[in-house]
Amino acid sequence: MLLCIQFVLVIGQAQESSPVAQKKYTKEIEKLSAKKVMQTAFSIIDAIDGQTTEDLIALTEIEAPPFKEGARATAFKTLLKQTELDTVWIDAIGNVIGLRKGADGDRVVVLDAHLDTVFPEGTDVTVKQKGDTLYAPGIGDDTRGLAMLVAISKAMNIAALQTKADIWFVGSVGEEGLGDLRGVKHLFRENAPKIASWIAIDGGAIGRVNNAGLGSTRYKAVFKGKGGHSWGAFGLANPHHALGYAITHFTKEAKKYIDEGPKTSFNIGRIGGGTSVNSIPFESWMEVDMRSVDAERLLEMDRIFKESMHAALEEYNASGVDDEISLELIKIGDRPSGELPETTPLVQRAIAATLFFDEQPRLTRGSTNGNIPISLGIPAVTLGRGGNGGGAHSLGEWWINENGTKAIKLALLIAMAEAGLGK
Repeated sequence: MLLCIQFVLVIGQAQESSPVAQKKYTKEIEKLSAKKVMQTAFSIIDAIDGQTTEDLIALTEIEAPPFKEGARATAFKTLLKQTELDTVWIDAIGNVIGLRKGADGDRVVVLDAHLDTVFPEGTDVTVKQKGDTLYAPGIGDDTRGLAMLVAISKAMNIAALQTKADIWFVGSVGEEGLGDLRGVKHLFRENAPKIASWIAIDGGAIGRVNNAGLGSTRYKAVFKGKGGHSWGAFGLANPHHALGYAITHFTKEAKKYIDEGPKTSFNIGRIGGGTSVNSIPFESWMEVDMRSVDAERLLEMDRIFKESMHAALEEYNASGVDDEISLELIKIGDRPSGELPETTPLVQRAIAATLFFDEQPRLTRGSTNGNIPISLGIPAVTLGRGGNGGGAHSLGEWWINENGTKAIKLALLIAMAEAGLGK
């Protein structure tokens, strides 16, 4: 049995501002973009746009449900190998990594898009076209990002673009939902090769410069009992009833806390358990998501949640039921928060490059692969995939190639500015 119940209570507005590029970075971007080799690369991106769309369709039609990204990873690896990178491999966690060596090789700059989608195995991911619009689950979030990475690698190869730093083209696993950023966490594990900068491409329009990570903590709360017949065992402790107590306790206490202070939210996204309408269940569970722009407030929400669960359990078990219910709290998600100053060189380069393409940059906060490097103080931004799209995380997701190459050129320009143009 799966049911869905939602309590979303938030205050304030999402961070979004109109930043200004410092003259130093404006000049840097203008000088770099004027290089003949960069102009050649831009022209190549336009010339291969049809193939980029074909790559997008081919990748979209390969299922990549949570924890089962393998088939898409293999196809993405093949596409990257065709761009003549120095080497392409799939790491221990399932990330696809393509290396383009730099002239110096003393730093690593990552261009990333995630392989996984939110859709379960068996979802129809066939791309359907109506006029100029492509429809398919996951076509924008984030398969378009993968196709953009392939296009950038092709353009760099054909134009013979040389960088000072190494470039890693990464198709990461586990960005969505219960994946809990496992792909990027693996890349920043202890003793892993050091990454200097992280540039992710994800959902959203061109102009998005996500420089702040929205932290979240997620739990599965499982209430357990003996179970029995609804009539013959009536009066026996019921896990569903205990869950109801827990929902009431938590939502009441959490609401009190979030009514003031920096933006914080909580959500009970899924509940389940039980075997039949005439059976006392032996198990009842719910999955809870808590988010905050402030790390300390997220810790306080964690405390409120745990105390509410135990208080509800104690109250229910003392209500006169036969036997008692037990509780297990399982942490299923932990995304750290953080924020990079607007003055961070990578952020400034993203702002300047966006303005160079006559688009308005917007500094935003989100829950993306960038959360991990940002929380570690490592320069990271998440860019929009451009074009025109909508319906993310729905079966009706769509995307239109409205000047879509501009977002590809923008990502390339930012990466080149960060990695440095080689001789």
